[in-house]
Amino acid sequence: MKILVVGANGQIGKHLVKLIQENENLEAKAMIRKEEQASYFKDLGAEVAIVDLEDEIEEIAKAAEGVDAIVFTAGSGPKTGKDKTLMIDLDGAVKTIEAAKKANVKRYVMVSSFDTSREAIQSAPEAFAPYVVAKHYADDWLRNTNLDYTIVHPGGLTNDPGKNQVQLAEKVERGQVPREDVARVIVAALENDSTIGKAFQVVEGNTSVEDAIKSV
Repeated sequence: MKILVVGANGQIGKHLVKLIQENENLEAKAMIRKEEQASYFKDLGAEVAIVDLEDEIEEIAKAAEGVDAIVFTAGSGPKTGKDKTLMIDLDGAVKTIEAAKKANVKRYVMVSSFDTSREAIQSAPEAFAPYVVAKHYADDWLRNTNLDYTIVHPGGLTNDPGKNQVQLAEKVERGQVPREDVARVIVAALENDSTIGKAFQVVEGNTSVEDAIKSV
């Protein structure tokens, strides 16, 4: 299975491409914004596509040609303003979904925010609310397609080494989770068709990623 990782140069994205390249059944195509970001991925043996999420849908669709799945791990980051949140976390996600349709890619995994419900929007701190809004509508757009989607809602992200141990369900208590383990969850979801049409929250826990995914 060949997987286009959108936002590959992000922290989850880098873990994900590495894990995919270590899996004999999978291969990664890293979608990044700048040529100078490419060496990390080329050293892993991954194919690279230089595309900006603010480009046209057709450019993203070209990057998606010939792949079997798309994973959206991109994010505007905590230091950008509401404008970039709108352009990347909402419009970038929607354009990638539309690009998947154009490229006839059915499998799509979205890395979302822990809680994108209407209640979460209303209760979010002012600075965080635009991000939750963007993720809410991107998730909703994806659910209303015919794509074979999975939506991953990770808890508070850390750079701790992954333990391959998580708690994963439609609803879990809010907590933290290493980015490396989120990447492991994405790989396991791609390899398990029972996750199609599902959305789940994930935090650190005591169940192996493989077993946790099987329980979805």
